[in-house]
Amino acid sequence: MESRHIYAFTAFQIVAAIGLFWFLCTWSGPWNPTRYIGTVLVLVGLSFIGVARYQLGRSFSVKAEAHKLVTTGLYSKIRNPIYVFGMVMITGLILILGRPEGWLVVAAAMVGQTIRARREARVLEAAFGDAYREYRRKTWF
Repeated sequence: MESRHIYAFTAFQIVAAIGLFWFLCTWSGPWNPTRYIGTVLVLVGLSFIGVARYQLGRSFSVKAEAHKLVTTGLYSKIRNPIYVFGMVMITGLILILGRPEGWLVVAAAMVGQTIRARREARVLEAAFGDAYREYRRKTWF
């Protein structure tokens, strides 16, 4: 992905995160235990997505590409921390909204992220071979 596209995508993500934070602070729903838990999950998810994006550096791309095998930081334990913490964030948002049909979004996102992770795994295995297979053996998702 070209540098300017990465910067534009990153800027979009930052604006979306600010919008989500604004929503969390101004939503008129009741502040009950479920909303507190959901807010914590959203903030934890967003924070770790930011950390994972930073640790991925220039290896980040929207479509599956093999630039460099990142195996440090969050990536030393989780192969796809952006997906994992994205699910944490979505789960928190569903708790805040209190809409049971939101769990269908969680289920669909899990399926989509699993399919995407498998596609990325094939690209990385083709590019890095045994090094990726060893990394995959030592990490979760």
